[in-house]
Amino acid sequence: MKSSALCVTPILLFACHADAQSSVTISGLLDAGVSYVSNQAGSHVLKFDDGIAVPNLLMFSGKEDLGGGTRALFKLTNQFQLNSGSFMPGGSLFSREAFVGLDDSRLGQLTLGNQYDFMFDSLFFNDAAISAQGIYDFRNGPFAKLALPNNPTGAFDWDRMAGVSLNNSVKYKSADFGGFSAGAMYGFGGVAGSFGSNSSMSAGINYANGAFGANAAYTQVKTTASGVQDSVRNWGLGAHYRMDSVTVTALYTAVRNELNGASVWQAELGGLWAMAPDLALSGAYMYMKGNQVVDNNHAHQVTAMLTYILSKRTSVYVAGVYQRANHGATAQINDVMEASSGASQAIGRVGLQTRF
Repeated sequence: MKSSALCVTPILLFACHADAQSSVTISGLLDAGVSYVSNQAGSHVLKFDDGIAVPNLLMFSGKEDLGGGTRALFKLTNQFQLNSGSFMPGGSLFSREAFVGLDDSRLGQLTLGNQYDFMFDSLFFNDAAISAQGIYDFRNGPFAKLALPNNPTGAFDWDRMAGVSLNNSVKYKSADFGGFSAGAMYGFGGVAGSFGSNSSMSAGINYANGAFGANAAYTQVKTTASGVQDSVRNWGLGAHYRMDSVTVTALYTAVRNELNGASVWQAELGGLWAMAPDLALSGAYMYMKGNQVVDNNHAHQVTAMLTYILSKRTSVYVAGVYQRANHGATAQINDVMEASSGASQAIGRVGLQTRF
């Protein structure tokens, strides 16, 4: 399983389409390369891997000027694998995003459909994974006993920062008021006779003032596990500061599985340095810690990535990730579907990415 955030490398941080009165845009991201995993279930692995620094996405978006500062809009996003062409996640066509709505310059934006929650929307630019190796730098670790529902490892992307959508959702984002904005959304469960069952909710608060930004977010998803209705809760705080050629990020996120009482938190510091017009260096350090339900396991992870920009659309990169867990635990970097046989795991990667 791969699920990765949008525009997650230096070249793509500035990839935005210009507004038009009425338009339909087709765009996309592609990433492919070779990765070496030092210890996957006791053996090293050299493999083709795609959708790592950025996900492989095909996006259709459109807007129509309705006058008076109001626009209609839509977006459809498909994620796929380059190695096979198959759709993901779940094999459906637009499982990443599919929504329609209205946007007003004074009143804000209202959208309906399958949409990212505010853990992604609000905290996105505070996550070092955006510039330091993408999916490998999102959170996993020695926390399989977290046992998140419908999760391939029990702890894959446990803080939802790689971008997870809420189905059947209605989402509102306010206009900007003196640098402040906020949003909230609700996903209907669709269970007859039980309004709240399998429902979801999320909210975010944002502040931006020149080079500085700070954000907070919360998401709750109700699920039915073993016939019992319970919920998974995520929350986070983040900030970033941009100085000429350097961007610094800080992020705190946490998760709690209410069914078994397992919880994990992490704190991360990251940085991006535009060394030259065609060269960027990014890196991050994070510490993750679980409670007694996950055996009080913890892990340190460091990541570094050097990107050479070939053009406005294309770049090549070399990257490395290293995770060290406590004694007796098994390290597991995100998107490696089998844990290490020991307390450490490392990945080296060379890749190519482009956008259109």
